[in-house]
Amino acid sequence: MQETDNESYLSSILGKEQLPSHLARAVIEEKLRNAILDGRIPSGTALRQQELATLFGVSRMPVREALRQLEAQSLLRVEPHKGAVVAPLVSEDAVDAYSLRLLLESEALRLSIPLLDEQDIAVAGAYIKMLEIETDYSQMGRLNRLFHMALYSKAPNRRLLRLVEDGLNEEERFLRFNLSAMGLGKLAQDDHWALLNAASEKAVDKAVDILERHLNRGVEAITRYLTASAHTVS
Repeated sequence: MQETDNESYLSSILGKEQLPSHLARAVIEEKLRNAILDGRIPSGTALRQQELATLFGVSRMPVREALRQLEAQSLLRVEPHKGAVVAPLVSEDAVDAYSLRLLLESEALRLSIPLLDEQDIAVAGAYIKMLEIETDYSQMGRLNRLFHMALYSKAPNRRLLRLVEDGLNEEERFLRFNLSAMGLGKLAQDDHWALLNAASEKAVDKAVDILERHLNRGVEAITRYLTASAHTVS
């Protein structure tokens, strides 16, 4: 069967292989997620179930489930007449998204801090140290997500943690492509060290206050950056 242009394009990015049925959903989700996060599949690209099923040699069922998972992670969105498409780097409701993140992450931090041990603190601290010497902006986005999740990881509410990670995934995508132009590196590490110190002291209210300031700085920086970018384009 002759490939469509879109199928050929995805084949060049993802490769073409026959997946075992019991691994298909997880492998497809991982391959698509990585390609979206690192920009190989850009915003606006349509991901059609049949094309992906043909590409991976599977039925449409595992593809459908993989796309649903990516939609739940805010990496895809469903559009009329197009189906699942790769979501924009940052949504038009970025400020609302950060407000929601503040509520979710504050609660995760409150639940997690009392249960963190020395090993958890050491892991989070190691991510900050890596951030301080990292020069690859795509890796900075990944390390930022891992640092925050290390502090939230002991929260017993697993559904809350999934929602928190969805928000961090969305931020990671944006930071991968825009961090170099935003000048957030040093400021972000100051916030991270302060947050880690408060967590290690079991100072829950202090840590939440630092997190709130940290996320609000993110809102301000992204708003300034997007406004400046819009003016440049116009």
